Amino acid sequence: MSQVRDGLGKWIAVNYMKVGRKIWSRLPSWSWQFPPVRWYGIHLHAIVQQTQPRDQNHSTQFFRNRAELRLLTRLAERKESGADLDIAVLGCSKGAEVYSIIGTLRQARPDLSIKVCGVDISAEILEFAKEGTYSLNGSDHQTARDQRGWSIFEPVTPIELGVMFDRQGDQLKVKTWLKEGVRWHCGSVDDPSLPTILGPQDIVVANRFMCHMQPASAERSLQNVARLVKPGGYLFASGVDLDVRTRVAKELGWEPITEMMKEVYEGDRSLSDGWPTQYFAIEPFRVTQRHWTTRYSTAFRLGLQACVLWVDNTCGELGGVAAQAVMSLSS
Repeated sequence: MSQVRDGLGKWIAVNYMKVGRKIWSRLPSWSWQFPPVRWYGIHLHAIVQQTQPRDQNHSTQFFRNRAELRLLTRLAERKESGADLDIAVLGCSKGAEVYSIIGTLRQARPDLSIKVCGVDISAEILEFAKEGTYSLNGSDHQTARDQRGWSIFEPVTPIELGVMFDRQGDQLKVKTWLKEGVRWHCGSVDDPSLPTILGPQDIVVANRFMCHMQPASAERSLQNVARLVKPGGYLFASGVDLDVRTRVAKELGWEPITEMMKEVYEGDRSLSDGWPTQYFAIEPFRVTQRHWTTRYSTAFRLGLQACVLWVDNTCGELGGVAAQAVMSLSS
């Protein structure tokens, strides 16, 4: 009986979504400002998130979110000349995000010692990222893999192509200065040993892959990812179910970075254009939304509570004593 009930429920949900997509496709975008239309979109997106199958893919682009890169640059500007800057890029896929970050920061702050670790669960795709050779026209399998018609180079200007790549025909190879100080690690973001393996990071970038997880898995992964960040460091986490990210951020006391918040939130069109009919898409930015600064921030500073969590989880019993010391110093 339960199988019949589940099958009927799935059939109703699928057909309900078909009707919902047709209705939404006929609504002009200007109508979204009206509360009834917006509420319907929120309802429709909630159903989509509950019913659409989720799976990981390796689609990516260079300079995918330029506002995010500008914010990263502003945060890096707070570092003193000659300082180290350790960055982990999780779910790095084909390496486009790793090289985009390095290229941007090294041009803005050549005086810093920037070290980046790219992490992905696929050994095959990680080797491709490490090699750093791409097909400009997407003629090879790995460059075109999961791109769904989107060129990996679509946002890149001709000047940037010349600065970052050596070209031979259709092949673009990342220049040596971008590969210096980069290491690669094959592993899962929910591995509890990851903070020990990578070491503490000034900035952790965990973008656009936890949306493909079920909410419970995404929540565990986000909590584990936070353990990588040095006390007072920064976490970038776009492409996560907003309810999940908001809940974790509030529970762990993360400080939202409000600088450029709207620009960064809306900076990746692949996340915003699919709302509300794609499970990974993000809702329109609304300052009337409850806890809106936490909900729509994609970058956070991990302060005292994150410090206690990091020390305790990294150092075991000794960490518990250290955490109590930190708490007493703050009181």
